[in-house]
Amino acid sequence: MILGLDVSTSTIGWCVLDSDGLFVDCGFIPLSKSPTLISKAKVSSSEFCKILINYPIEKVYIEECLQRFTRGMSSAATITKLASFNGIIQYVSYEDFGVEPCLLNVNQARKSVGLKTQSQKKCGIQTKDQVFSWVKTQIKYQWPTKILKSGPRKGLCINLPECFDMADAYVIARAGFCTLS
Repeated sequence: MILGLDVSTSTIGWCVLDSDGLFVDCGFIPLSKSPTLISKAKVSSSEFCKILINYPIEKVYIEECLQRFTRGMSSAATITKLASFNGIIQYVSYEDFGVEPCLLNVNQARKSVGLKTQSQKKCGIQTKDQVFSWVKTQIKYQWPTKILKSGPRKGLCINLPECFDMADAYVIARAGFCTLS
């Protein structure tokens, strides 16, 4: 089985595909309550072990960390922290699954699975929303939701923000499968 991971310091999205590249399961590991990178790694390892109990993981693909500044989004400190955590997760996943993870560039991954995104300036839709919409056309899954409790949209049922991480993990897993074919 193939595991795709979308790593950030607040959430790790994960997705499992079978050896034929078919969707099996996905989920997320919440990390925002863990204060340090080490505690986040421990939580991740514990959750990886739960995944391994359910699925015999043979290949692990991880989204390569951000390598350049994004206007208004990334500072050197943020990029450094993400790169450090990505490296930690690479090692933890190697220890837990017993296979060396492969890193995939997100743009190359999207291209390899046939996912075409446009800049928000061109289409008015954020990239993460474009990716999530595309993934929903590829797999049947009951995405996690919540009901808003206040504000102008009170009572509205929305997808959890972690769904974007799960969708990214699917793209990475699927791209990893495509590299095997």
